[in-house]
Amino acid sequence: MAPHRLGAVVADHQVNPRGAATVVAMSKPLGPYTPAVRAGDFIIVSGQVGVRDGALVPGGVAGQTAQAVANLAERLAEMGAELADVVKTTCFLVDMEAFATFNAAYVEGFGDHRPARSTVAVRALPIGAKVEIEAMAYRPAATDPGGRRPKH
Repeated sequence: MAPHRLGAVVADHQVNPRGAATVVAMSKPLGPYTPAVRAGDFIIVSGQVGVRDGALVPGGVAGQTAQAVANLAERLAEMGAELADVVKTTCFLVDMEAFATFNAAYVEGFGDHRPARSTVAVRALPIGAKVEIEAMAYRPAATDPGGRRPKH
């Protein structure tokens, strides 16, 4: 089976009425959405799958979970946040029989940080992925030198 490939790597800048989301050198999204947005002090990251260099990584659920967490960390870093700022994840698995494998890779990726989490079974995911992880992080917006918070 040939690897599934995403669109070309692009540099994209999206502006949201509640704040700006800057995305740098990432795979083109599969649909009409922004990979990450800031809404006040929250950062919402769209679902990340186990893709690197435009193709699903090898290693099945474990490999894809590790890469999805790495991709999530990249999207957060582009927004000035990190995995420790994540307060909630929603995880999608195509096979709940693989939950233990997924869970082990998820724990390894997040370390000692334990955000609230929901994990649901789905029939299929884009590009044949076995795992997708979306997240919400809390990272207060920067203040200007006068101590005022930006208006959104």
